[in-house]
Amino acid sequence: MHATARPTAPANRTTRRGTCRTVHGRSARSVGWRLSHVGRRRLSNAGLAISVALIALFCLAPFYWMFVSSLKGQNDIFNNDLWPTSPTLANYKAVFSGRNNFLYALRNSGIIAGTTTILAMLIGLVSAYAFVRLRFRAKRLALGAVLAASMFPGVALLTPIFQLFSDWGWIDQYQAMVIPDISFALPLAIWTLSSFLRELPWDLEESAMIDGCTSGQAFRKVLLPLAAPGVFTSALLVFIAVWNEYLIANSMTLTLAAQPVTVAIAKFTGSSQYQQPFGTQMAAGVIVALPLIVLVLILQRRIVAGLTAGAVKG
Repeated sequence: MHATARPTAPANRTTRRGTCRTVHGRSARSVGWRLSHVGRRRLSNAGLAISVALIALFCLAPFYWMFVSSLKGQNDIFNNDLWPTSPTLANYKAVFSGRNNFLYALRNSGIIAGTTTILAMLIGLVSAYAFVRLRFRAKRLALGAVLAASMFPGVALLTPIFQLFSDWGWIDQYQAMVIPDISFALPLAIWTLSSFLRELPWDLEESAMIDGCTSGQAFRKVLLPLAAPGVFTSALLVFIAVWNEYLIANSMTLTLAAQPVTVAIAKFTGSSQYQQPFGTQMAAGVIVALPLIVLVLILQRRIVAGLTAGAVKG
């Protein structure tokens, strides 16, 4: 007799049920992981937004308070209201009054900052090109020395510089501030320009030299236009640093002849001998900050392009 084969359908059903349960379990875990991943991403984005908002508040709060204080009268200057009850433009009128010589000091600041920026960028561009392109011994040591020079405290140099410039008759002249400012601005210019120039395609320079250009012509006509965003960003950083400089300018100027605006604001006088014109000084601070804010807002694309030019290698 032949044995009768047992049906295998129940086993197949059990296998299917187990497979279905496994698939459903995996699907449930996958959906749960996706939901938890989305939740973590949203939480991370929210944390990033809160951090950015707090940093922006921390940075912008002093400027807002300076602007609000510039709209307060002399009797309300010490009130802590977030907005003055009686806004006035009297402080801005006092800034441009004849006794403060604000426009003359503003012109001096423009001459000092512009001259320092041009000279620092010319020297810094040549130096950065030499550090990046040329091969010589102790190159890293030289770059480290440049960086170390920027860390030296400026207050330690005031006495010998003042004595030297006094012997030369440079006090109350532009070069007494331009030369020290260049010494402090050069490390910033060299380091930022070096990072930009290091990422340039040097094959273009070699191709230009093969076509008959000298090394100087290849750099000026081929590489320099490519490095324009980085050069512009470095120039703007140097200009802002020199525009806001106070310590050297206060020590090297005794009269209004070459006094920049940072020193002139500190020496504003009130309507009486013992009155400190805080509102007028706040208004002058707003006016001095406006050119820098306008420059950054108008040229922000070039600034961002310059800051990121040396950030990615490849």
